[in-house]
Parts: sequence; C-alpha cells; structure tokens
Amino acid sequence: MWLSLELVMIGLQFAITCLVLGILAFWLLANSDDDNSGGGLMEPSLSPIKIRDSQN
Repeated sequence: MWLSLELVMIGLQFAITCLVLGILAFWLLANSDDDNSGGGLMEPSLSPIKIRDSQN
C-alpha cells in the first residue's frame, strides 16, 4: 500500500524543518564569541584615553 501524497509531503516538511532547526542550533552553539577557542570576534579590551591635561 502506497502512502498518500499528503503524508509524504508532511513527512518531508517535518524532516526539512528538523534539519534546519538542528543546523541552526549547532551554528549558534559553535559560533559563540564569548569562549576562548580562538575563532570569531573577541571582546574588545579597554584602554585608557587621556581626556585633559592637568595644567594648574
């Protein structure tokens, strides 16, 4: 007995949705910038900036 076209389309849509959500979750977890893995953008370091001369 063949599956109806509607069931095949629902199963295909469900599989594609799961695949996209899995890839998105992996990408978000793997590309976190707050770790020290050496890749991606790192947090900037603060450096003092002289704003005035003290001439009294």
